[in-house]
Amino acid sequence: MDSVSEARLGVVHPLLAEKIRQMAAMLEPETLRVTQGLRSWGEQAALYAQGRTAPGKIVTNAQPGSSYHNYGLAIDVVPMTVEGPDWNEQHPVWSRLVSIGTSLGLVAGAQFRSFPDWPHFQLTGTLPASPDERVRELFRGGGITSVWRAAFPDDMVVHT
Repeated sequence: MDSVSEARLGVVHPLLAEKIRQMAAMLEPETLRVTQGLRSWGEQAALYAQGRTAPGKIVTNAQPGSSYHNYGLAIDVVPMTVEGPDWNEQHPVWSRLVSIGTSLGLVAGAQFRSFPDWPHFQLTGTLPASPDERVRELFRGGGITSVWRAAFPDDMVVHT
């Protein structure tokens, strides 16, 4: 993984980071870049506004607090080529990414029914598929550490 990806993996849950590194190793000889990791609620609000009240196309249906990016339990990736990122979801490497990710226990955004999100992978442990009011309340009460403890109650070490 490159330094940009490693920096982004450094602020998500360690189990998610480990699985993304495994995914990258299994994808070789292709390389992978993490394009998004932990995202603030303000950043989420700006993305949600895009295509609605701000210029651009709609890229998310998740309002602030409604994305696992807001809790360090989701990342976005893109395969890299010598020319740069390959955003062509029809390229076979994207199917490999989904296959590898799901084999590692990750939820692939490409499989979301209402709004497929090919770059997105999440690991939520015991939490629901989408953040609900309980997740938001955990965050408001104790920050990301509380959310991580609820997601992985058997993980004795929660890194923050």
